[in-house]
Formats: sequence, C-alpha cells, structure tokens
Amino acid sequence: MSAKQNILGKLRNSLTGTTPVPDDFDVELLTAPYTYAPEQRIPQLRKLMEAVHTEIHLTCDEQWPALLAQLVKDRQLPSLLIAPTTAHGQRVTQHWANNPQLPTLKSYNRPIEEWKAELFHDTPASLTTTLGAIAATGSLILWPTREEPRLMSLVPPVHFALLKASEIRDNFYQVQQEFKWAQGMPTNALLVSGPSKTADIEQVLAYGAHGPKDLVVLILEDQ
Repeated sequence: MSAKQNILGKLRNSLTGTTPVPDDFDVELLTAPYTYAPEQRIPQLRKLMEAVHTEIHLTCDEQWPALLAQLVKDRQLPSLLIAPTTAHGQRVTQHWANNPQLPTLKSYNRPIEEWKAELFHDTPASLTTTLGAIAATGSLILWPTREEPRLMSLVPPVHFALLKASEIRDNFYQVQQEFKWAQGMPTNALLVSGPSKTADIEQVLAYGAHGPKDLVVLILEDQ
C-alpha cells in the first residue's frame, strides 16, 4: 500500500460511525451584501480597480478601436500584440489598416517555441478580451483560449483588456452559478484586479514583478 493510499484509508476509517453535519449554507450571506443596481456596477468595479492602480476608460463598441490606438500612441509603445482571428482582433486590424501611421501590430499566430525570445523581450503590450468582471471584488475574469493564450495577458508589460459593461456581474457566486462551475470547474479561469505587484523583497511594493506592470481596461458601455 502506498503512502497516499494509507493516508486516505485512515481518513475514511476515522469517519466510521460519525454523523454528517447538515448543510445549512445560506446563499444570501454571499449575495445579499454584494448585489448592486445595474447603474452601480461600473462605479463599484472602477472604485476597487483604480484603488490598486488599474487604469479604466469608458467607451463604446463603435469607438474603442480608436481609443485603443490613442492609448498605444500616448504611451509611445512601438507595437501591440493581438489575437488576429478573434472578432476584436479583426476590428483592431481593420482600424490599423485605415491608419498606417500607428505602431506595429503583432499577431499571436505561431507556436511559442518559434518566437519565445521576441515575446518576452520585444513585445511591450497586448490586447485581450475578458469573460466579464465582478463588481464586488473589482476583478476581471480572464478566460484564455487557443486563439488568445494565457501568455498574452501575462508576459507583455502593458495589458489592455476589453470588458463589456453588460458582462459585469455582482459577485463571484453569481459567476459560478451562471457558468455552472459546480458541474465542472474551468481549467484556466483567472480573476485579475490590477497590475502585477509584490512586496516579497524587503517589504517594498513593486509593480510588474510577476506579470504586466500596467493594466488598462476599456469598458464598452451599452448604447
């Protein structure tokens, strides 16, 4: 018998003759204090995210490509990484084609082994979409895919994220229920509230140690 089997066997035997504790879980403990009127969700999310150095911009579906282009120019970024086969990637590609003076677009369309050095050392910014956000905690929900892998939001120093206002949920419990996570947890869902930061070294807060130094969120308001 392996050590693992031995430990599990002891745990199971220790329950013999015991009575299960009734599940008195009260949903309202998780939802009632963290439920917001529709008009409160953006201000609540914005307050919490800006408190941890996230940059928020309100825009709309028609105008966000131009706003993104302006933000990239204002930061003097030489290039922007996109997922070219996604709907938002195609919108960016079209806007850049109509404005050839904009910085270079890079496409995440190769295996990482073919351009790992370039991604890590010569890719200053990226754009990804989001699955939504959580007002109660001020968090984005990132859902990496084959088209838009995790490295896009993890490696470049500046991360631009698109968020639809209609996809801001009140609380984490609501997200779990809506996406039925109890029936099968996602393999790589991420909750992100701000740029990467750490105070591990000498208790000094530093940004960008384990991920993007800057997080810029473009919230697409309903028209």
